[in-house]
This record gives sequence, C-alpha cells and structure tokens, in this order.
Amino acid sequence: MRAISIRRICVLGTSLVAIAASAPAFAEDAADAAAYDSADAADAIVVTGQRTTYNNAALDETLIDDKSPIASAIDLIGTLPGVQVNEGDAFGFDDWSTTYSIRGYQTNLDTQQVGLTIDGLPNGGSGYGGGSKANRFIDTANIGTVEVFQGTADIASRSNEALGGTINFVTADPIDDMRVRLSGSVGDYDASRYYGRFDTGLIGGVAKAWFSYGHQQATDWMEGSAKNHRDNFAMKFIVDTPVKFTGYASYDDAFESNYDQVYSQAQYDSGAYIDGLVGVWTGVPVADQQYRQVWNTKRKNFFAYLKAETKIANAIDLKASVYYHDMAGRGDWAPPYIVNVGQDTSGIQTEIDGTTTVRGTPAWWATLPAGSGTPTYFATNAAGQIVAPTAAGAIQQQSYRHTHYRKDRLGGTLDGAWTMQFGEIENTLRGGVWYEDTHRREWRDWHHVTDTSVGPAYDATPYWTQYDRKYPQTTFKWYAEDQVQFGPVTANFGVKQFINHLDRTDLFGESADVSVKSKSKVLLSGGIQVEPMTGLDLFGGYSENFKALSDTLLEYSEDAFSSIKPETAENWEAGARYESGILRASATWFKSKFSNQVIFVPSNSSAGPDYLSEGDGSFFNAGGIDSEGFELLASVRPVTGLSLYGSYTHIDAKYRGTGNAELDEEQGVTAGNRVAGIPKDMWVLSGTYNYGPVTLGLTGKYTGNRFVDADNAWVAKTYFMTDLSVAVKGDALTDSLKALQFALNITNLTNEKYIGGISGNYAFLGAPRTMVFSATADF
Repeated sequence: MRAISIRRICVLGTSLVAIAASAPAFAEDAADAAAYDSADAADAIVVTGQRTTYNNAALDETLIDDKSPIASAIDLIGTLPGVQVNEGDAFGFDDWSTTYSIRGYQTNLDTQQVGLTIDGLPNGGSGYGGGSKANRFIDTANIGTVEVFQGTADIASRSNEALGGTINFVTADPIDDMRVRLSGSVGDYDASRYYGRFDTGLIGGVAKAWFSYGHQQATDWMEGSAKNHRDNFAMKFIVDTPVKFTGYASYDDAFESNYDQVYSQAQYDSGAYIDGLVGVWTGVPVADQQYRQVWNTKRKNFFAYLKAETKIANAIDLKASVYYHDMAGRGDWAPPYIVNVGQDTSGIQTEIDGTTTVRGTPAWWATLPAGSGTPTYFATNAAGQIVAPTAAGAIQQQSYRHTHYRKDRLGGTLDGAWTMQFGEIENTLRGGVWYEDTHRREWRDWHHVTDTSVGPAYDATPYWTQYDRKYPQTTFKWYAEDQVQFGPVTANFGVKQFINHLDRTDLFGESADVSVKSKSKVLLSGGIQVEPMTGLDLFGGYSENFKALSDTLLEYSEDAFSSIKPETAENWEAGARYESGILRASATWFKSKFSNQVIFVPSNSSAGPDYLSEGDGSFFNAGGIDSEGFELLASVRPVTGLSLYGSYTHIDAKYRGTGNAELDEEQGVTAGNRVAGIPKDMWVLSGTYNYGPVTLGLTGKYTGNRFVDADNAWVAKTYFMTDLSVAVKGDALTDSLKALQFALNITNLTNEKYIGGISGNYAFLGAPRTMVFSATADF
C-alpha cells in the first residue's frame, strides 16, 4: 500500500494554516457560523427520518463527516438500515463496479430497482450505459443530507426505477453569512482533492447563493496504473420572496479506469487478491486486452433545475420545477483482434489503413456459410495482408472499441396541496404531475491500434461503426392523495399512474423502427399513523410500485420483447418510532413481492457465443422475488459529547422461480433460493465523541453471508468493516485558527479482505484500508 506522503500533508496543512492565520479579523466571527463549529450538530447522530405513514431515514452531518471528502455521494448511505453499498475503491472511482441495494432490491450492472433523485428530481436512470448515478450530479462537500425512503416511499417520488424505494440526495442550502471555504485532501493511492466554495450570504435580505469547484484524482489500489480524475462545478441560489425560487446547476467531468470482476470462487480462494487487469502494456494483444487503461469509463454530465413554490391564503401550497440534463459518455475496451469488415482480397487491409469507415453490418457477411461466426483476424504481414499470428514477421493487430452514450432530458413537475379544517379534522388533498422528454443515442465504433508493440494509441478514424441508434422516450406520471388528521391519528390514501412511450430509431436502417408503450395500472398506496403518547409514533403502509420498460430491450429484435410486461412490486410495512430527550429509535417490519421479473434468454448458436452482436434471444416475464424482514434503529446521547448509533437489518429475500422448470435450470434459479448479493443480516454500530476541539468517530458494519450466484453455489463470506475519523479544530492550536479544521479518515481500518459488489453471478473485490488526510479553512 502506498503511504500518504508526509511532505504532502505538511505542505497542505501549512498552506491552509497560512490562509486562516492571514484572514482578517471578521473571519473569526464568520467561522462561528461554520457547520463544523456547531456543538449541537456534533452532539447527536439523528437518522430516524420524518414522522410519516411509511419508514424512512436520513443522514445527519455527523455521519456525513465520518466519510472522507473524496468519498462518493453513494457511499454516504451505507450506514442506514436496509442499505448496502459496495464500490470498487474507497473513492467511488468506478461506476462499473458500484452496486447498492435496499431491502433486497438492487442496482448493479444487470438491474436497476432503486430510484435515485437529486433534490427530488429524477436522475434519468442508473444503468451503466445511459444512466447517471448521484455522484455525477453532486459533490460530496455540497450534500446537505441523504434521505432513504424504503419500500412504500412517498407517492410523489419521481423515478422510473423505484421498485424498492427511493434515495434522495439533498444539496446544501446557501448559508446566511458570507463565507469562503477552502479544502484540500491527500491520501493513499495517490489520492488528492482540492475544493473551494463561496457563499454570498444574504443579499437584500431575500437572496443567497453559493458557487463551488472541486477536483479529485487517484489511481487504483490493485497495481497503481489508473489515472482517475473528476472535476465538478456547481452553484445553488435561493430567492425567498412570496414566491420562493431555488436554482441549482452542476457540471461534472469524470474519467475512470475500471476494476474487473472475479469470475469464480476458486479464483477468489486462490489468495491472489487481484482482479486480473494489468498495468503494463506487453505488445501481445491477448494479454493487453486486460490492460487497465483500456478499461475506461468517461462521463460528462450537466444538470440544472429551477423550482418555484408559494402558499396562498395559508391553505394552498403550490410547487413547480423545470429541469434539464445532458450526458455524454464513453466506455472503452481493446479486443485482441480486428473485425474483418472490408473483404479486401489484395493489398493492405482497409481496417488498418486508418482512412476508411464501414457503417453497419457489411453486406458481404450475408454470403458467409451458416455457423461460420463473425470474421476476424489477429495479425498481418508488413504489406498489410492477413497472416497467421505465428507466421514469420507477423505484426500483431488489435482494436480499440468505443461504446458512446448520449442522453439529454427536459422535464417538469407540478404539485399542489390544499389543507382544509373541518372542526377537529384536518384534511389535505394533494396531487401532481411529472413529465419528461428524453433523447438517448448509443453507437459503437472500432479503431485500429496504431502500433501494438508500443501502446494503446489508436487511429482517429474508426474502421467500423457497428451500430448507431436513437431511443426517444417520454414519461408521464400523475398522482393524487388525500390525508386526514384527527387528533393523534393520520391516515392517507393515494393513487398514481405511469405512462411511458419508448421508441427506437436505427440510424443505419438495419432494423425496423419500433415503439413500445409502458403503462402501469392505477397504483394504490395508503397508510396510517398513530401517536398514542408523546414521543411514540406507530405507522403502517402499503404501496404498489412500477418500473417502466428500459430501452435496453430495444437493442434486440422486436420479437424478443413483443409480449413483455413491466416489472412491478407490492410493499407492506409497519413499525414504531420513539423520540425522547436523549433517545431516538424505530422498528419496522416489511414485506415485498416483486413480480414480472424481466430476464433475457439468449438463443443457442452452433458457432458458440458471438461477442460482437448485441444478442439474439427473447425476454421473459419470469417469476420474481419475495422478501420479508425487519429493521431496528436507535441513536442515543448518554452523556454530553457522546453520541451512539446502531441499526440492525434482517432480510429474507428468495427467488420465486420462473414457473418453467427448464428455464429455471438454464438460468440457475431454484425457487426458494436466496437472492444473489443480498445478506440475511446486517448491523451497524457507530459512535462519535466530541471533546472541546476534538471529534472522534468510529463506525463498524457487519455484512452477513451472501450468495454470488443465483443457484447459491458460491458464498461470499461474512465481513466486518471498520471506519475511523478524527477531526481537530484549529482553535486547539491557537485562537487565531478558529476557522481551520484538520481531519483524518480511515476506511477499512483492519484491512479486511472481502468480496464487495455482486452482479451477474460474478463479484468485485472489496477495497483495502485507505487513509485520507484533509484540511479545511473558512474565512
């Protein structure tokens, strides 16, 4: 492991000490308003969430501070009940290996079943190809809180993926006082980060804003060849007039080299704690397809919204928003061959001359004998003619493959609530709509690696553009809910419906343009909440959730999905919350039924797998998952300065099977088997102790056995992760440094070896111990 450079720490700390010490006197007064200067904020860990008819939890500042500033937004929620998060490293520098789940519902490479929103607005999907997870929209330093709505969730939640609940990432509001915050971090694996934010303070008593920029970078922990980096620009403003306006904009530019999966239990048990990717280019294409710097994810995301809200006659609440999102991305890989698309019979092969591009499926492939497979070659001679790789003087040839992703979304929301009083009964009727127009494009091109003996540099002109398609989509959702409150009892009942239209346009004209309508039935939800005594809250609820069909289906022939139905879920829960002066606690029972699971069954081919094609086969609605369990949560302040938090989750998630014995056997699914990737038991213990200028935090999380595969043959063993955080305010050194704070964050303190994310019957290795030192100055 690379140790943090002492020199880097000293330079960083000295620079920020100088900034803080040279700040004018008024900086000390402004620092008193800084978030980390609040004794109350450090005094308690509060995660019990809102008092509603459904269960929810929210991060407070203390749990956010337990993570380093380089940690991703997704990683913050791993301590909440029912939630499991795994990433390729401690910095979240790999979307490919990121997985997370809530109560048995998962988002990974294969499936997206958990909704994500940013300040209540949709993220546009979480899949690797066309989606963007929360860390593409928000810098960790700009997060105010993260809300997890498990199971039934709020009826107004805006997501096409929320089968098992929604995670809402809330950006921090501007503060009332003018402030400049500078932060810098250095850490293991060449990690570094610098961040700056300017808060304007109140302007004219009604307006305030902040502007921020952050840059971070790191290499991989396997062998240190990755060159990961990320830049984020963001701003937020609030104008608080009779009509309150809130605006947010973020531009995020990320480059990530991926981690590969572990493909068998034997590979993991061998003790070689590596993923198989390498950091040295060998000049041998079969080996260099595993070169880490050709396994890349590139993403640029711009996201902005404007919200308006007002209250009329102290009875009617109106809210509206409009948002825009643009994503441009690419995924890279270097296959160890050239696809023969030119049918050159003499002279140099056009695939390697760097000047010619073939678009779509070459016409001459239709003349190939049945079962012959896709024509490829691996070497040429000096004249550019195809030869055997073992021939004398053979020049090894290789491709550099790009899969391009583009998406832009324009949407809006409108919500209204009318509260009426009828004697002792308060009735609130609310409803709203959500509309989004999405345009996604995906194409794949193949470039010739210019000289395989030197490195992965490739010809700028692709020799083949394999496909190019557009996927326009519209989403419309409406909901209505009535809530009645009578004394200690609150009850609500609501309905909602999703209507999605999805199209495919083949820009090469090789497949027919198709349209798919994905419409839910009218989905029901309701619940009841009772407060029989001060501090005690009993609740129960039911909801029907829906996931619209994904445009992934349209990458196949129309016959493959002609009769497919959207996935659905039914969620029940009941529980209790309790709050007193020093204790907050909750207990929740939940049950869920996931139905119409969409699976793809590939067609068999006598020529074997064809890795070039988008795939042939059919989609099926095949069974689903039944899950049941309970969650316990408590936070307590036994003495001044000490805050303790604990949670326990038990999940029994099992496959129902497809209903077809032959298909079950082929898919490796046995009815009653536990769902891959989901542990039966998880628990978290976390403590924070604040003594004067020093804050110490220690968190441990236990994750029980999980199965990697659906047939439950490969067991990912139990592991226990320990994270340590230490923060010291500058006034411990001298009063002139009140606006300065130092922090040390260590993840996986005991250097546990474990299996992290699980997807598609394979697994990713868990990240080792990682240390990050940070310094923050306010003035």
